Amino acid sequence: MEDRDAGARAARHAGGVVSAVAWQVEIDPRLCIASGACAGIAPELFVLDGAHSRPVHTDIAADERALNAAEVCPAMAITVRDGEGRVIGPRP
Repeated sequence: MEDRDAGARAARHAGGVVSAVAWQVEIDPRLCIASGACAGIAPELFVLDGAHSRPVHTDIAADERALNAAEVCPAMAITVRDGEGRVIGPRP
């Protein structure tokens, strides 16, 4: 059986504080209109790649810019999930 807390334990330092929380970022190519807003806000996280934007990496450290990009996407094509798979962006 998979240990669901293994990732959280691996991210903790000696003081017990989580130093990096993995998030997953995805862009739905069916919704993306390649506005480039995400790449403009967070060029280290998103790139404009032809007819669509895409995340540079799908797994990232927690980064407020990913949530900001999800919120400004005119097509609402960006989804950000926390390490447990819960949708955290765009924020309500």
